[in-house]
Amino acid sequence: MTTIPRIDFQALIAGQPDAVEAVRRGAMEVGFLTLHNTPISAAQVRAVLAAYAGFFALSQAEKSAVDMARTGANRGWGGPRSEQVDPEANPDYKEVFDIGFEVPGSDLAVHAPNLWPSAPEGFRATLEAYYAQARGLALQLLGAIAGAIGEDPAWFEGAFGQPMALLRGNYYPARPDWAGDRDFGIAPHTDYGCLTLLATDGVPGLEVQGRDGAWIAVNAVPGDFVINFGEMLELWSGGRITATPHRVRGTSDERLSVPLFFNPDPETNVAPLGSGRVVRAGDHLQRRFAETYVHLQAARG
Repeated sequence: MTTIPRIDFQALIAGQPDAVEAVRRGAMEVGFLTLHNTPISAAQVRAVLAAYAGFFALSQAEKSAVDMARTGANRGWGGPRSEQVDPEANPDYKEVFDIGFEVPGSDLAVHAPNLWPSAPEGFRATLEAYYAQARGLALQLLGAIAGAIGEDPAWFEGAFGQPMALLRGNYYPARPDWAGDRDFGIAPHTDYGCLTLLATDGVPGLEVQGRDGAWIAVNAVPGDFVINFGEMLELWSGGRITATPHRVRGTSDERLSVPLFFNPDPETNVAPLGSGRVVRAGDHLQRRFAETYVHLQAARG
């Protein structure tokens, strides 16, 4: 049976062999791990969760003022059924709120201006502070993972100066009465990018598909993080790091989660090391966004 490694971040950074081996196994064999004892405290995570909860509790009209469907990018609020990660399933019934790395004057959707609601109070400051901390933690973790799989720990340095890093709040309502076999909070999928750093409110719901096809529940209390790897990093590592399918069906309880989708600069070549190929990170990510967001699907016709 597949087990998800639980890793002490400080032990990993210190190079303790058991932590290094656990992160190697999580990256190469499982595609998921959990992380604790990081520089981001449980209190900081709870503050971020409370900020998102305050936003999702706003009226439809207040949330619609920052609806990403008007932007042509993934910035702002996405209402229920605004994403479809699996074309064989119905659009996901969750709500989201996204912010990303802004590059003034850029015409790239991955560096578009953020949209900020007028409430709740302190929402922007709380999210911006956490966004900076989470990016720093994710970059440290990537360096440790590179070392654990036998690469130079500096492999990723210089690739994240203007990252395509998306911070998201996910609100999963209680599973609706009308939900059927094709309805999910988020349908089975693999993440598109490099590394996902996920904070949650501790409510169960996330399931990971093991190598035997069985679905395994994975959970983390506020202050611990769930880590998984996306299609881009699987490509970049020549298949050594694994992108693993996961899903949220939903339960009778509401649930909040906060993923940071941490991806490199758009011009980064994420083709396998030594392959001689060129795959621009921005091209890969924009193609996958266009396949997922309902408002971008409509724009493509």
